[in-house]
Amino acid sequence: MQEGNKNHSGSSPDVSSLPIGIFDSGVGGLTVAREIANKLPNESIFYFGDTLRCPYGPRPLAEVRTFARQISAWLSKQRIKLLVIGCNSATAAGLEAVQRELDVPVIGVIEPGARAAVKATTARCVGVIGTVATIESGAYSQAIRSLDAGITVFSSATPRFVEMVEEGLRLDRNPFEDIMAQASSIYIRPAFQEIARDYLDPLKRCQIDTLVLGCTHFPLLTPLISSIIGSDIQIISSAEETARDVAETLARRGHAAEMGHEPVYRFATTATDLEEFSALGSAIFGRPIRDSQQVSIQELEKAL
Repeated sequence: MQEGNKNHSGSSPDVSSLPIGIFDSGVGGLTVAREIANKLPNESIFYFGDTLRCPYGPRPLAEVRTFARQISAWLSKQRIKLLVIGCNSATAAGLEAVQRELDVPVIGVIEPGARAAVKATTARCVGVIGTVATIESGAYSQAIRSLDAGITVFSSATPRFVEMVEEGLRLDRNPFEDIMAQASSIYIRPAFQEIARDYLDPLKRCQIDTLVLGCTHFPLLTPLISSIIGSDIQIISSAEETARDVAETLARRGHAAEMGHEPVYRFATTATDLEEFSALGSAIFGRPIRDSQQVSIQELEKAL
């Protein structure tokens, strides 16, 4: 694509004060936004959740790619200095296309997650769970093997995990810390355990020592997953490594927010129930979400 066709975030003498854009198919990407906010407390964030079209996982990659391009173009028009695709399915389907089309750095969550897994494994045997779209794309296997061709990767689609996260959040509005600090009774219950066991037992038999959570919803299921997979298997979420990539990219370009800069957190979504989006999102993000902006599908389609 020619340079002239790119979506520009706007030129400004003070790019450092612009927000970091982040998007996901729903609220799962707020696990990434949370890590970025914690690691980079001076940075503003503009988060977009495409809740109306969630989940992305069962959809064809071409369709997900279109969604990613639409949202990226829309966020770019809001003036951002960097974009994080906080969704594994959208990263697998649309990272390269979005990187070609935007004039700001675009970071996906797959490469950081793969890098963290390569660092963690000692047996060089890694498991990956994710949506159907992410697993069928082979993006994690390719990313891991590009870093260490000697690692064996076992991948498994776990499509019902996204539904379980969403259902659990609606039943239990406890903060993220409470869910992660202990095995939440909402997730550690027989029906969920049976589903998790069906997904995870085959991976255990492959003698993996590291498991990558290839969906940004899945960290909420860590207590459940750990109870099935075993405490001796290291569980990898890409959020921390992604936040590190964001910090390094901004520093390298001289676009990091100044110390003492008061961050502004904005939120937009295709959800029709803004109250529910804010309530679920607040539990994950760890900060109150108020005054979310509703964006129609038609508006996103016009952004391209």
